[in-house]
Amino acid sequence: MGPKHLELLHELLPTARKIVSLLNPGNPNANAYTVQTQAATDALGLRLQVLTAHTEADLGAAFGTMVQQRADALAVIADPFFIARREQIVALAASHAIPAIYPIAYFAECGGLMSYGAAVRSLYQEAGTYAGRILKGAKPIDLPIQQNTKYDMVINLKTAKALSIAVPPSLLARADKVIE
Repeated sequence: MGPKHLELLHELLPTARKIVSLLNPGNPNANAYTVQTQAATDALGLRLQVLTAHTEADLGAAFGTMVQQRADALAVIADPFFIARREQIVALAASHAIPAIYPIAYFAECGGLMSYGAAVRSLYQEAGTYAGRILKGAKPIDLPIQQNTKYDMVINLKTAKALSIAVPPSLLARADKVIE
C-alpha cells in the first residue's frame, strides 16, 4: 500500500517533497513496506523519512520529529497498534497540521484527512464465509488463500478545509466516501 499512498498524497499535495512514513518496527511487513515505499518515493522525486513507534510515548516523539524535520505529509502503515490508537494519531496530526493518509477508513471517519486501504466490511464478509465453510466441515488447510480485491478511499473535507487543502476533483470523483 505504500506506493499507492504516496501516489495519492502526491496527487493531493503536488508541492510536498518530504514524506514521513510511520510504522511499527514489530510489524512483519515493515521492511517490505519500507523498500516498496522508498522505491515509489524515488520514482516520484520525493524524500522519504521512516519513523517508528510501538508505544504511545513513541507516537508523541515521532510527531515531534516530524515537526522538527518539517515533514510535508505523513503516510501511516496498517498496523493493529496504530488502528487501536487512531484517534490519538489523528489528533496528533491535526494539532501539528500534518496532512496524512491512513490505511483504513476508520482514521478518516474520526477526523483524518484521507484513507486508502482494504475495505474492512469485505474482509469481515470473507472471514464469515471462511468460518461458515469450516463449520460445514472444510479443513482450514484445504481452503485457498485469498487476497483482498476491494479497497476504499475516504476523504474528509472538514479536515482538508482545516488544513487549507483544496482536494482535486479527480480525487473526489474516485473516493468511495467523502465526509463533508
